[in-house]
Amino acid sequence: MKLLEGKTALITGASKGIGRKIAESFVMHGANVAFTYLSSVEKGLSLEQELQKEGCKVKGYRSDASKFAEAEELINNIVADFGTLDIVVNNAGITRDGLLMRMNEEQWDTVIEVNLKSVFNITKAASKIMMKNRKGVFINMSSVVGVQGNAGQGNYAASKAGIIGFSKSMAKELGSRNIRTNVVAPGFIKTEMTEVLDEKVVQGWEQSIPLKRAGETDDVANACVFLASDLSAYITGQVIAVDGGML
Repeated sequence: MKLLEGKTALITGASKGIGRKIAESFVMHGANVAFTYLSSVEKGLSLEQELQKEGCKVKGYRSDASKFAEAEELINNIVADFGTLDIVVNNAGITRDGLLMRMNEEQWDTVIEVNLKSVFNITKAASKIMMKNRKGVFINMSSVVGVQGNAGQGNYAASKAGIIGFSKSMAKELGSRNIRTNVVAPGFIKTEMTEVLDEKVVQGWEQSIPLKRAGETDDVANACVFLASDLSAYITGQVIAVDGGML
């Protein structure tokens, strides 16, 4: 059963990791997919070519969602190319970890702009289309760190906690127009970022998780498919932790 048949979705930061798996899963469920990439140009182009083989319309855009003007231009281009926009997954994100005493202003500002301001930028532009259509779905990617904090990640935690507060506010603002806004908060997920960690560190993390394993990108993507589909038609303003029970 293709849960997203005929829908058009945007996924930001989809050239690798969780974003890439979400794009793949959405296409497998029948969605037409627009996605963004920035520095990973080759991976972005390869993803576009790979997904186009599945028969859905797929197009990648090199765009910086943290820049307000670029976000507006992106949404305008997607509507011109695809005709509409039904689903947005705000997934773009970075880390610039460091203890507060060592963290400089640039490390703080960059993470807030890429992780949090990008969500404002894209949501503001895309919501205009959805309000006209009187339907739409926003899925905003937070983290368990945004719920419980983490030493050495004050900037990241603040950005991810901000996403939760913003999303709950948008659920209330946009709900009357049949626009749903939910949050996915992944825990310890196996990606390119975690591959560089020491094996003992990974084992330590896994033992602290009730399900005793790290999550896969599929786990996060499956939650996004559910929230994007009509199966979750009466769910908005929620934070879905995909974390094996960490929280």
